[in-house]
Amino acid sequence: MSRLEPLPPSRLGPEARRLYDAITQGPRATGPQHFALTREDGGLNGPFNAFLLSPGLGAALQGVGAALRYDGTLSARSREIAILTVATAWDSAFELEAHEAVGRAVGLNEGEIDALRAGDVPDLADRHEAACARLARAMTRGDVSDALWQEDAELVGAPTVFEISTIVGYYSTLALQMRVFRVG
Repeated sequence: MSRLEPLPPSRLGPEARRLYDAITQGPRATGPQHFALTREDGGLNGPFNAFLLSPGLGAALQGVGAALRYDGTLSARSREIAILTVATAWDSAFELEAHEAVGRAVGLNEGEIDALRAGDVPDLADRHEAACARLARAMTRGDVSDALWQEDAELVGAPTVFEISTIVGYYSTLALQMRVFRVG
C-alpha cells in the first residue's frame, strides 16, 4: 500500500503543474512508451508522483533523469544495464519492470536481463559494455576497487565513469524514495 496518495493534475498548484507538464510532455512522453507515465486519473506513476511534493527539488531530479536518459553519452544498452543493475541492487519493482521493457527495446536479450535480475554481470561480447556493467555493479556495492579502476575505468574513460556513477546515484535515489513511499 502506497504511503503517498496519487496527485492528479486537477489538484496541483502552479509549480507542481509545471513539473507535471515537463514530465508528461517532455522527452519521456515522446517516442515509444515502454511503461506508463500516468495512471487513469492522470496521476504520475513510479517515482514521479513524489516529485510533485517539492516541485523545485522534483524539477531538479526530473532534469537529471532526463539528461541521463536522453543527453548522456553511454550507449542505450550500457545505460539500461547500469539502471537495471541499480534496480536489482535495490529490489526496485517499478524500475525493474520499466527498465526491463526499455532494455528489451534497446536490444538486451532475455539472458542478459535474467543475469542482471540475478545480480550478475551478463556475458557481454562488447568490452565497453562489459566494463560499464562491472563498474555499475561495483558502485552499487559501495566503491570501485583499484584493480577494477585500472582494468575497466581506464578502458571506458573518466567521463563514462562519471556518467555511470551519476546513473547509480540517481536511480538509487529513486529506489530509496519509492521504498520509503511504498511505490510498487
